[in-house]
This record gives sequence, C-alpha cells and structure tokens, in this order.
Amino acid sequence: MKKYARIFRYLKAYKSQIVLYFIFILLSVVFSIVSVGMLMPFLDLIFKGKGGELLQTSSNFLIQYIRDTLVEIIKSGGENGKVKALAIVCVVILLSILLKNLFLYLSYYVLNPVKNAIGNSLRIDIYDKILRLPIGYFTEKRKGDLMSRTTNDLGEVETSVVGVLEGWVRDPLTIVINLVTLFVFSYQLTLFVLLFIPVMGFIIGRITRSLKKQSQEVAVKYGESVSILDETLGGLRVIKAFNVENILRGKFFAINESLLTAKNKIGYRRDLASPMSEFLGVSIFCAILYFGGRLVLGNEISLEAAAFITYLALFYNVINPAKSLSTSFSNMQKGTAAIQRIEEVLNAPVTVDDNPNGKKITTFNHSIEFKNVGFAYDDFVILKNINLTVGKGKTIALVGSSGAGKSTLADLVPRFHDVTSGELLIDGVNIKDYSLKDLRELMGIVTQEPILFNDTIANNIALGKENAGEHEIIEAARIANAHSFIINKEDGYKTNIGDRGTKLSGGERQRLTIARAVLKNPPILILDEATSSLDTESERLVQDAINHLMKDRTSIVIAHRLSTVRHADEIIVLQKGEIAERGTHDELIAKGGIYNRLVELQEVK
Repeated sequence: MKKYARIFRYLKAYKSQIVLYFIFILLSVVFSIVSVGMLMPFLDLIFKGKGGELLQTSSNFLIQYIRDTLVEIIKSGGENGKVKALAIVCVVILLSILLKNLFLYLSYYVLNPVKNAIGNSLRIDIYDKILRLPIGYFTEKRKGDLMSRTTNDLGEVETSVVGVLEGWVRDPLTIVINLVTLFVFSYQLTLFVLLFIPVMGFIIGRITRSLKKQSQEVAVKYGESVSILDETLGGLRVIKAFNVENILRGKFFAINESLLTAKNKIGYRRDLASPMSEFLGVSIFCAILYFGGRLVLGNEISLEAAAFITYLALFYNVINPAKSLSTSFSNMQKGTAAIQRIEEVLNAPVTVDDNPNGKKITTFNHSIEFKNVGFAYDDFVILKNINLTVGKGKTIALVGSSGAGKSTLADLVPRFHDVTSGELLIDGVNIKDYSLKDLRELMGIVTQEPILFNDTIANNIALGKENAGEHEIIEAARIANAHSFIINKEDGYKTNIGDRGTKLSGGERQRLTIARAVLKNPPILILDEATSSLDTESERLVQDAINHLMKDRTSIVIAHRLSTVRHADEIIVLQKGEIAERGTHDELIAKGGIYNRLVELQEVK
C-alpha cells in the first residue's frame, strides 16, 4: 500500500465523508442480506403452506428466530395467517431492496466528490511542481513525455486507482458481512468455502501480476508518441522542406504499433480477471451445492432445504463483489505504473527553491558580483572561476562561441540555476538569501526566441504587471516600437496572437516581449541574443526598442552580432566556461585576440 501513500494523504482531508460512506455501504450490505434472507420464510410458506408444520425447531438461533417470528404472524392472522405472512415477507423484501439501493446511491453521492477532488488535487500538485522545478530539469526530459505523465498517466490514475475507491470499502465489506452471515447459518459449509478462497486469490494474482510492467511499457510508448507529435507540429516547415514525411511517419507508426501490442497484452490479461473470478466463484458455488446437498440429504447438518437454498443465495451475493474486487485489483495494478511515473515528477528534487526566510529586496542599489563562480550539471563543468562585477547602470556584454557558457552565466542571476561553487551577490548579499519572488521582480528578460502565450496582445504585454492600466500598456508598446503595428490589427490590443504568437511576424513578436519588459520596468535587464534571428529591418526596429529599454538600467547582454554590443561598458569573452578576455570594444580590438578574430569574421570594424 506504500505506493498509494499519496492517494491516502489526499483522503485524510475527507475523513468525515469516508466515515459517512462506510456507514452507507454498511447499511446497504445489511439490507441486501435482509432481502436475500427473507427467501427462507418465503420458501417455508410455499413448501409447507399446505398442511406443513412450521413449528419445527432449529439449532441455529438466527433460523429459529426468523421461523418463530413467522409463526407468530401466522397465528395472529387466523385463517388468512399464511397469506398475511406472505404479504409481509414480500413487503420486507421490497423495503429491503429499496433501502439497499437508497443507501448505495447515498454512498456514491458522498464519495464521488471525494474522488473528483483527489484527481483535481493530484493535477494541481503536478502542475505546481512543474512550475517549481528548475529549468535544468527540463533540458533532459522530453516535453512529450512530461505531457503524457500529466495527461494520460493522470487519467489512468483517476480511472484505475481513484475510480475504484468505492470498491476498496464496498466489496471487502460485502464479502466479510456475507461470510459472517454464512457462518451463522452453517459454519461447516462456510469453512469448506474458505478453503477455496486462497486458491482463487492465487489464480487471479497470477493473471494480474504482469499488468504493472506492461502498463509501464504502455506509458513510455505513449510518451514517445506524444513527443513525436509535438516535434512534428513544431517542425512542419522543416519536415516538408526536407521531404522527411516518410521517415517521421515510419517512426510514429513503429511506436504506435508497439503501443498497440502492449495495450492488447494488458487488455487480454485485465479482461481475463473478471470472467475467471466469476468461473471460479461458480465452481465453488457448485461444490457447495454438491457438498452441502449431500449433508442436508443425509441429515448431517441442521440446515433444512429452505435454509440451504437461502445459504446458497447468500453465497452468490459474495461472487459479484469478488468478481468486482478482482477487476479493481487488476485496474489498480495497471494504475500503479502510472502512479510511479507521476511520483517521479512529484518527487524530483527542487534544486532552486524559494527561501522561506528570504530577505526582502525591492531596489537594486550597487552591483551584481560573481565571486569564483562555477557551475556544473551532472558532473559536466559548464562554468568555472568566474569573477565579475556588474555595477549599477552599466552594460556588460557576454560574447563567445556557442557552448562557451554565456546563457548559463546569465541564467544564474535570476536563479534559473544555482551556482555549484563560489557565490553570486546582489548588493553584497548572496542571492540565495533573498526571496526568490522579490529577486526576480528586479529583472526583465528578453530571450532570442520570443515567448508569448495564446492570448491577446494586451494580456501578453501586461504579463509582468498585475492590474496594468490601458494607458500603461500603450505607452510600453510605444517605447518598444510596437504600437504602430498593433493598432493596424483588426482588434488592436485585443487581438489574439495564436499559439506562441504565430499570427505575428518574428519582429512583431520580439517587440511585444520588449514591451512586456518595459511595462515591468525592472532595474536589471538580461537580453539573450534578442535580435539574432531577425531580418535587417526588424533588427533595426527591435534594436532601437532595446536601446530605449536599456536606458538608465543595468544590463547583461548576450550577443552573437557584435555590432550590437560595441558600446557596452565592458565586454566579457567566454571560452570553455572561463573568462578569456575582458575590456571595452577598443581595448579588445587592440589586443588582437579572440574578440578581434570574432569581429573580423563578422566583418565588423
């Protein structure tokens, strides 16, 4: 049960509903037994109605109590006593069935909101954990696999585990109460029945044991198929341009075929559990029918024919719950694999987390300081021995070849990653000692690939500032050179820009991200190759917007186009994760080193 610990933790919040559910199920089972138990007086009346003697005694107190009650009813009814008793038996059966189903409905009414709430809580926890996980976690995970865990696996848990919650209580309770009743009727026959139950459990267990492994395989294959679909949707231009449709189609079809095979295997085993349990139950029923019949005919037990038939009916009450329980067990085995995959995400370490006792920081006053900073990911060293001070109001440019560590160095400032050696200070305080939310409020980031959301232009600009006024949004757009193209859109600032801003051009998307940074009005800017993917005209408009944005701010600029950073206060040249050169544009040109060679390659003089 350890693997379901998270589900049980959610259940703790609903103790009163669980208790109420238990009471309703208990009452439902009791009235079910009463309705079946009334078969015995009914059969007594039918088979002994014409001159039969009802005053026969029984050594079983329950049977004797029912018979005595029936006799009293017959005696009080005079000539029509037996008809009256028959009517009362029918009314009791009817009321028992009504109450049984009423309490069964009430149990569902109480439990269904609990099941839905558990699924909802699990979904919220997964999403919240994804938001809290460091960016480095997602570099090694395929997006499609994570989407599969948060959709398919979560759905599997809701269906296979949370969906059978009522069975965890109802079916065992039904089986136990019926078995207790059967013991009261005849302990000899019931002991005989109990000999077969371990055999039944062993066979069902053998059938369902491999479901967990096969379900894991299905989940992995499903994640791979979602990943390929995601990559296909994101790369359709390249796929069509290079005529690789057949390659992608073959890859997807192969995974889909493996998925189909694995799902069929699960289906064969899962679907076998229910009919097998029913067959085994009926087999035991037939064994009781034969064994018990012999005992009754030979007067070896004190059960009469009517009581024996009632006993058989009560035992048949056990078969359906046993069948349902075996189905629930196989579903739970199938859901266990999904729980484990979800737990991998929920239990992933949050290496960059907020400091609950973090200091408040609302202004940036002096400097950002890197002291012997190093960063490694899975023993792979990306940065080492970085010593750098970025004074307030200064612009620092990070240049170097791809893979030199420029973006990683910039990502350390907003704590997208945490340093693995040395320390990073803002105004003389280690950034880990600040509130994470306050720290990031000081920063505005414009990335190479504009990150926009499927929403209106206005909402995308206002993303970094709650309750931003319309005039503030328009002013930010003006500064970012975006207002002119926005007002030409059909719905202006209310225009929906589509998934990832696909309704806009590259330059328009980038100017919106700059407007977003302008509206936030942060004292520290991080610009990660914000113009490298634009055409000449768009680059000029975006660069002009960036120059407005950088005015009177502290800026860390990553650039491949060196012409955009020649006026930086200091240029840092990174090579293999270390600072290879540093200085102004003119100083580095005079050195004739790495930077000068990069400039010559770009024909920037």
